[in-house]
Amino acid sequence: MVSVALVDRTGRRTLTLIGLGGMCICAVSMTVGLVYLSVYSWMSYVSMSAIFLFVCFFEIGPGPIPWFIVAELFSQGPRPAALALAGCTNWTSNFIIGMTFPYIEALCGSYVFILFAVLLFGFTVFTYLRVPETKGKTFEEIAAVFKKGRKQTPGTRKTGTGTGTSTELEQLKTDSQA
Repeated sequence: MVSVALVDRTGRRTLTLIGLGGMCICAVSMTVGLVYLSVYSWMSYVSMSAIFLFVCFFEIGPGPIPWFIVAELFSQGPRPAALALAGCTNWTSNFIIGMTFPYIEALCGSYVFILFAVLLFGFTVFTYLRVPETKGKTFEEIAAVFKKGRKQTPGTRKTGTGTGTSTELEQLKTDSQA
C-alpha cells in the first residue's frame, strides 16, 4: 500500500533504488547479527529488526515496482509476452532460491546473507546506471532513452532541440512515419 501511494510521487526508479539499497544494508545487518549472536545476546534483536526491515524495503521497491516497469517498457503488442516472461522468471528465481537456500546456508553458515548483499549491491548499481525513470513518460519517450546509448546508423539525422543535442523521440517519430 505504501509503494502504491509513493510510486507516482517519487518515481519507479527512485523507489527501486531505495528498496534495493535498504535490502542490501539489511542483509549486511543480518550477517552481523548472526556472526555476533553467540557473543552478544542482544544481536538477536538486530537480526530480527533487519529481517523486518528487509521485508519492508522489498515491499516498497523491488516487490511491486518491476511489474510497473515491465508494463511501461513494452508497447501493446509484445507487452503480454514480456509480462509472462517476467512472471515466469520471477517464480523460477523464487523456486531456485527456496530450493538451494538450505544448501547455501550449510556451506556459508552465518555468512549466508553476504551472498545476497553482494547481489543486491550489484542490482542497485545496475538499476542506477541502466534503468530509466518511467514515471510520466510515454512508451516512445522510454524507448528513446534506451536508444540514446546506441550509435547512430548512417543516414540518420540529428535534430536540434535548442540545446545542441539530438532528440531521439523526434527521430523515432520520423522513422515510424516513413
